[in-house]
Amino acid sequence: MSIVVIGSVAYDAIETPHGKRERTLGGACTYIALSASYFTSTSIVGVVGSDFADEDRALLSNKNVDLQGLEQVEGKTFFWSGVYSADMNDRTTLQTDLNVFADFKPKLPQAYANEPYLFLGNIQPGLQRQVQREMPNVRFVGGDTMNFWISSSHDELLETIKHWDFLLINDSEARMLVNEQNLKRAAAKILELGPNTLIIKRGEYGAMLFRKDTFFAVPGYLLDQVFDPTGAGDCFAGGFVGYLAERGFDLRGGDFDVTELHRAVVYGSVMGSFCCEQFGVERLRNLTRKEIDARFEDFKRFTNF
Repeated sequence: MSIVVIGSVAYDAIETPHGKRERTLGGACTYIALSASYFTSTSIVGVVGSDFADEDRALLSNKNVDLQGLEQVEGKTFFWSGVYSADMNDRTTLQTDLNVFADFKPKLPQAYANEPYLFLGNIQPGLQRQVQREMPNVRFVGGDTMNFWISSSHDELLETIKHWDFLLINDSEARMLVNEQNLKRAAAKILELGPNTLIIKRGEYGAMLFRKDTFFAVPGYLLDQVFDPTGAGDCFAGGFVGYLAERGFDLRGGDFDVTELHRAVVYGSVMGSFCCEQFGVERLRNLTRKEIDARFEDFKRFTNF
């Protein structure tokens, strides 16, 4: 089952205590699609500039990512630069150039309109809602947002997520969205807004899944070295929705094994952990499904009691 992913395709300049990269492929849409591609076919809708490299296009294509929806226009691709603290729990943005992404208006190819799964990456809520309207037969839709949209477009965001099956955000965004510091109470309030499933990412501390009928939490996967956490949250999203699409999951029907949702959270955590092992998308270039499933089994072992 194919997933349509909407969001940014970018170039990043990253510095961590382990080194730096001056220009590496990035963007939320890129990480989500590459991560999900290990489970199912993926299609992306985004925009890049005339500087987008053939080798990066080839990487996406070789990972079974359909690029019909990747628009290329004159100008420069979205660029972000940042440096991480010594413990990599904090980062400082040095430069953000939206470039061609500043005028991004998703153009959904006709071939994508009947796909069953949709992940709406972090873009303006009105644009997210527009794309969803263009996919009337979607069985499973959700996405993420960020503090900028929560503060600047709060009402529009609430109207948008009201029609989603799931919302995936981090803990600070969950608190901010409903003005509630306690995460359990914040989750309950968010579930009243429309989505039947909420996933709260907590970085190195793991992730939590909330539904009205269940709660599930996993720790983060401990690594010997964290080289670069850029994109880890987006890889989590790709692993989560990719696994569910692989299983033909339907959140709307209500007749499903909730354990599959728990497994999806673990696969999300697995994909996020692999992302951190090298800079940018480098680890995703040579990752195998065998490695992914082996780490999933590791999770089962160290959380069993």
